[in-house]
Order: sequence, then C-alpha cells, then structure tokens
Amino acid sequence: MIRSLAQEREHNGRTLAPSGTLPSGKGRLGRLGPALAGTAAGLFVFVLYVRTLAPTVLYYDDPDMLDAVMLQMQVAVLGITHPTGYPTYLTLTHFFTYLPVGDVAYRVNLASAAYAALAVGVVFGAGYLLSRRVVAAAVAAVAFGLGGAIWSQAVIAEVYTMNALFIALTLVCLLLWRDRERDRYLLLAALLCGLCLTHHLTSGLLLPASLLFVGLVDRRRLLEWRLMLKCAGLFLLGLTPYLYLPIRSWMDAPMEANNPSNFERFWYVVSGGNLTGSFFAYGPAELPGRLLFYWGHLTDNINPVLVMVGLTGAALMVARDRPVGLLLGFLFLGWAFYSIENDIPDINLYFIPTYLVLCLWTAVGLGALLTEAEHLTERLPRMPQRAILVVLSVALLLIPLIGVRETSAANDMSEANLGRQQVDAIAEKAAPNATILHHRSSAWYLVLVERRRQDLTLVDPYLHNTEVEYADIVWPADLTLKETDRRYGTDDFSGVKAAKIAAQKGPVYVLDSEYIPDPKRYEAFGFEVREVEENILYKLTPAE
Repeated sequence: MIRSLAQEREHNGRTLAPSGTLPSGKGRLGRLGPALAGTAAGLFVFVLYVRTLAPTVLYYDDPDMLDAVMLQMQVAVLGITHPTGYPTYLTLTHFFTYLPVGDVAYRVNLASAAYAALAVGVVFGAGYLLSRRVVAAAVAAVAFGLGGAIWSQAVIAEVYTMNALFIALTLVCLLLWRDRERDRYLLLAALLCGLCLTHHLTSGLLLPASLLFVGLVDRRRLLEWRLMLKCAGLFLLGLTPYLYLPIRSWMDAPMEANNPSNFERFWYVVSGGNLTGSFFAYGPAELPGRLLFYWGHLTDNINPVLVMVGLTGAALMVARDRPVGLLLGFLFLGWAFYSIENDIPDINLYFIPTYLVLCLWTAVGLGALLTEAEHLTERLPRMPQRAILVVLSVALLLIPLIGVRETSAANDMSEANLGRQQVDAIAEKAAPNATILHHRSSAWYLVLVERRRQDLTLVDPYLHNTEVEYADIVWPADLTLKETDRRYGTDDFSGVKAAKIAAQKGPVYVLDSEYIPDPKRYEAFGFEVREVEENILYKLTPAE
C-alpha cells in the first residue's frame, strides 16, 4: 500500500498537515467551504478578465500578439496553425464559437478567459491539497490569476491559459492519487500528460516529473506492470488529438499552415518546426543576465513578498514532503531553464508555468505562517485569538490585490478595435479583385470566417518560413513555396516584387501593421502611395 502523508508525518515528525483527511483545528472549513472558495477565486478573476477582454477580431502586434489574430481564424474554421499545431486547443476552443455572445472572434477570446479562470480554480485546489488552508490557497490562486502574463493571455486568443489549466489539472490528479491512494487519479494524470503534450511541448516535462513522483511515493508501483500498462495506454490515448492534423489536412482545411499531410511535414509541425533553433541560444557567460531577466518578470507578475514566501514554501516542501518537493522543484527548474535559454520574442509567456509552481509553494509557505500564528496565539482568550487570525487572513488576502488596477490597465483590451477597423476598411474600400499585401492579419478573418470579399487575393510576402513546402501566405491559392514565389513574388521579403507583380493584374493595397515597413517607402520603388484609411490601408499605384 502507498504510505499516506499522514503516516509519513507521524513517522518523521513532520509539521505539515495530513493530506488524506481534513485536519481538525480552528479556522478551517468543511468540504464544501474549500470548493466554494476555489469557485469564488475563479469567478473573481473571470469577471476581471471579461471586463478587459478584447471585443472582436485582433491584429498583428510584435511581440505581444504574434499569433492571436491567426488563432481566431484557425479556431473558427478548424484550420491548422503554425508549429506545434495545437490540435487540442483548436478543437476544444471551436466549441466556444457557437456561444450566442459577440462575434466569433470575441468568443475565441472568451475561451482564453474561461481557461485562465478554470486554471485559477484548479490552482486553488492544488494549493489547498498542499497547505490545507483555504486562505493560503486562495491567496496563491488569486496571485497567479492576477499576474500580468496570464492576464495578458486571458483577454486575447492564445494557447497559454489552456496550458496552465492542463498543468494544474495534472498536478491535482497526482496529489489526489498520493493522498487518497486510488489508482484512478494516477490513470487520469497519465491521460492528461498525453493531452498536455498535444497542446504545448513544454508540458512534456510532466511525464518524467510524474514518473519521478510515483517512484518517490512508492517505487514498487512502477513495477506493477498492469498499472503501468494502463497508464501507458491512457498516455497514448491523450496523444490522439495529434491525428487531427493530418486528417484535417486531408480534408482540405480552409487554412492549413505547413500542411502536415505526410510524415515529414507532420513531424516538422508537432516537433516545433523552426522554433527549435531558438533553444540553447545563450551561453554560460550570459546566464547571469538571463536569470536577472527572469527575476524581473517574476517580481512583475507576483508580489515580491509572495515570492519570498513561495521560496520559503519550496524549502519547506523539500524538507518535509520530499515527493511533492522534488516534483515541483523538477518542473520549476526545467521550465525556467528552457525559458531562459530560449530566444523568441514572446519568451516571457513561457514563464507562466513557473509562476504556477511558485504560487503552489506560496500556498505552502502561507499555510505554515498561519499554523505558526495559531500556535503563538493559542494561549490567548478565544475572541482575541480569532480576531488576530481574521485580521492576518484578511491582510494576506489583500496582498495579491496590490497593483491590480495597474495590471488591469496594462492588459485592458476592451477598446482594441484595430482588427475590426482593418476588416471594415478592406471590405468597404478595396476595389474588386484587388490584391492585399499584409502580414498575418485580420484579412484572413475577413475572407475565411466572415466570408466577405472572397474576390480578393491575399499575399503575405513579408516574412514566411522557407523550410517547408507549404505556408500560410496566399489566398486563395494552394501552392508550394516555389510556385508562390514565382506567381506572387514572395521571395522578396521587402514586398516590392510582390507589389509590382500584383499591380500588373489589378489594384494593389498594403495593410499597415507592426511588422510591415512604412508603406510610404514604396514611393522610392516607383509607386504612388495613397492613404485609403488613415494608418490602416494604403493603395499602391505604379507611377507613370
């Protein structure tokens, strides 16, 4: 049998509360109380997310929204994204597009808010399993949910909030397996490990971490071949969303970036494609600077006081509960190392799982603090003792709220209407059968989701991946890169060649964005540039 934490505590003289049963003591709630508190934490952040949610289709912005507008379109039409494909995100989020609120793009944004709020609720559950303190778990969960990084992703279409949710669910299942000694939780954790991997490659670290945890709790369980066979089968079952990629490609999806219809292209997509070259970008000499870079983001996302409490909680976990301490430590160090060694524009978003782990440590540290406060005040009369503990609890609950207005303002996308303005400008002001030069823009949403202006030709000559046969750069053609280059001139990343070829066939426009150089620069290449919609759409006419 698995040795429970209560037995370990009795054996080793630990001061952690037993995990298998609710401890007796003052100021603790029954089973319904924690469930209500976790729900309240999730609803609280969900309301804040919805108040700051992007209201419609988004736009390209470097580095904050590199993929958001493309994801909105790809979710809506069940297309195929850039590496790593994100099949689980596409299929689950597609259900949100049927909600009777807002436009389709808004519903995809809303999915991110829902995933983030659910993640906060599950983080509360994990924090409560570790600390057995409602207040400690609530502080940790809300601190995670109000972090700038997770909030920024909860108000737009992105994959990171679902990643946080899956990670938290996997950890809760592992903790419940250890505490309740029921294999069904371990089997569910195995399924989630596979599912996590189909969503974000960094979550693959959960598999070795889970095996480490099981071995530390009771290594004999790893030798039970029937149990391990079931776990392996469920892990493989969790990988089945990958089948979406080739199947949807064979169905001729409206948007199939990188077209994973054979094994070579499939592996390119699911293994990270061109993103793999960004790992190990920094040498040992640059490590101190990268650590400071991470520390700056960490303290911007989580109150420094809670960071210190979290680090204390980490030390307590390693000293008092080695299996969980090493599980969380392995994940934290692995994700932190991968992130600080990676050189992509939005790498700060890869830090989010480390914030989640730190918040779980924070729950442990705060739980220990509350326990110590109870011990220090136990000789006081009942009423003064309760008053002191209530005041302390309220003070702790207020810590995550420090700076919440500033974080809300920094991540408020409720007035982000540029994407809608781009769509309307193209739809209303582009001439029939025109060519639009753009980069990963809302023009895709216009033709594929709203099914308007399908007379247009959309060409993205500014930046695309030359290492694979297909890429999402042209509408409506389905061509190899060589054919696309020959027909549309996309081998010239300045866009000048594409503009000259397009001008031979009809009207040509440039949709301005963060990445595209100033459209006025085309004047130096023999074009007359006229602003059709201020700072949005420009018409290029060859000078006579």
